[in-house]
Amino acid sequence: MKYMNVQNLYLAPLQFPDPTPMNLTTSAAEGNNLSPEMKTYYDKNLIRLVGPALIHDQFAKKVPLPRNHGKVIEFRGFQPLAKALTPLTEGETPSGNKLDTYIVTATLHQYGDYVALSDVLQLTALDNMILESQDALGDQAGRTLDTVTREVINAGTNVQYGDGTKTSRAALTDADVLTPTAIAFGVTTLKRENAPKINGKYMGIINQDVAYDLMQTEEYRELFKYTKTASFENGYVFDLSGVEFYETSEAKIFASAGADGRDVYSTLILGKNAFATIAIENNLETIVKSLGSGGTSDPLNQRSTVGWKANKAVAILTEQYMLRIETCSKFNNHKAN
Repeated sequence: MKYMNVQNLYLAPLQFPDPTPMNLTTSAAEGNNLSPEMKTYYDKNLIRLVGPALIHDQFAKKVPLPRNHGKVIEFRGFQPLAKALTPLTEGETPSGNKLDTYIVTATLHQYGDYVALSDVLQLTALDNMILESQDALGDQAGRTLDTVTREVINAGTNVQYGDGTKTSRAALTDADVLTPTAIAFGVTTLKRENAPKINGKYMGIINQDVAYDLMQTEEYRELFKYTKTASFENGYVFDLSGVEFYETSEAKIFASAGADGRDVYSTLILGKNAFATIAIENNLETIVKSLGSGGTSDPLNQRSTVGWKANKAVAILTEQYMLRIETCSKFNNHKAN
């Protein structure tokens, strides 16, 4: 299957040909008869299609998109409370404490795309073309929105190169593959910072090439000699050193950034509230323009369109609650993603 290059999708603002039809998809006007019930159905279907692709988003703190608050979104967090080491006095109410709030801001951006369907295609096609189009658009929307999140959190400053003995990305060689030792060292780093866990574990995002390298190590084979590890539910592959790992081809690759032009792969280990993003519910929209809704730009009623649109903002909340382990791989794909 040929995929659209999403690398530039999240960088460029939306551009549509003029004049753009302005009919609302919930309008009951002639030629644009998508009912509110169908609108809701298509939106729910799009969310269902997008969900599995949001590997990075699933570990974020999700906040609703506030109305009428401008394009700068505030993500709020709370500093840990200091230990309460002063003994209570019998019968006296202590003075109590207050939460220390911190605010991280991110700029809201809008992303989306659409496909045009001809009247002849819709007349002769046997399948429901709106739903068929949504399959492709849902895949694109999921990969696009996931990439936006990936780029933000892979710009974090808490980095471990290889097993911790290397000091830069450029120093990594083909011998610096991911090992259980490197993961254990990274987990120790998060524990030192008291990074909170998600349902009792840290969460990891790993590229399939790096996962394969890891599985070939003798350390891994000994650890999982008698254990069934791969269920692949929502990308899940295995648990290691208290980290629940999820595999995705969309994990960050720094092409030709290592020694001798080796590709460098990112493996993320995330704690609770390490980063935040806008919740996808009520924020991802299917837009359908029926035949006849284009006005003078479509004088013969030859085109309808199906598209998607979403607002997105992502911010790192606590650098110490997330770690990026950078390694090479035996595959060395030279593939920036």
